[in-house]
Amino acid sequence: MDRNNCVYVLSSQTGLPYETIQYLEEIPMLNPDYVVIASNTASHYEQLIFLEKDLRNKKILVEKPLFDSFHELEIKYNQVNVGYNLRFHPMIQKIRNSISGRRLWNVQVFCGSYLPDWRPERDYRETSSAKLKSGGGVLLDMSHELDYIQWLVGPIEVTHAVSKKVSDLEIDSDDLLLLSGKTKEGTHLHISLNYFTRKSQRQILIDGEDISIRADLDTNTLSMVEKGEASDYSWPELERNETYRAQHQAILEGDMSKICSFEQGLQTMHLIERIRSWSKG
Repeated sequence: MDRNNCVYVLSSQTGLPYETIQYLEEIPMLNPDYVVIASNTASHYEQLIFLEKDLRNKKILVEKPLFDSFHELEIKYNQVNVGYNLRFHPMIQKIRNSISGRRLWNVQVFCGSYLPDWRPERDYRETSSAKLKSGGGVLLDMSHELDYIQWLVGPIEVTHAVSKKVSDLEIDSDDLLLLSGKTKEGTHLHISLNYFTRKSQRQILIDGEDISIRADLDTNTLSMVEKGEASDYSWPELERNETYRAQHQAILEGDMSKICSFEQGLQTMHLIERIRSWSKG
């Protein structure tokens, strides 16, 4: 078998279109070039510790978020990245290029969807998203927004946060995040995430020096007024999996310009812990 085309999946499922293995301990024997950790979030930390200890000079992608809570971990022997694939969305890249070097005043982000609709073939109450012990909840599950906003405007200082269960969904994880913050440059930020909006919405609003941006990640459309000139952009042909493919390709080719590094993943975990502290306070 051509090793370059050999994919193994660690899973208890049967009938998968790939070779399967049953135990984590089998991975070093396979000597893979690239490993993707895509288990439930609560398992990421222990699995990454094992891989870092038993592999050398490998590329490892941890699906977002990095962990279910912040852990100190030094990576010495492998290249570890975090799977925040929305950085590869052409709209996010367009926004990043457009706001570079500008003074921004306000950024508002809303992402709401209905958890039972995520995986219609499964009882939502049995998914990892519904279970706190599995690393579920919007603060972790929907942390894409926390990552790409920091990628766009820098680290966030939390000024107020609410992270809790408020709806009638039959889950024990948080289903609402309300975050207010600011950057060291003085940009004000407002992020709202939830599991209970019946019609999915995912929007970004940015206002600043000579620029206003309205972006919709559900419709892949963006409108911008820049120095008085209005422009509209759209990506109607963008496939759902395209950003994932671009992310994997960048890692395999060694292009780190858009990839979330391990250190940046830890930064987002720090932000998540600060939000939790605010909510408990």
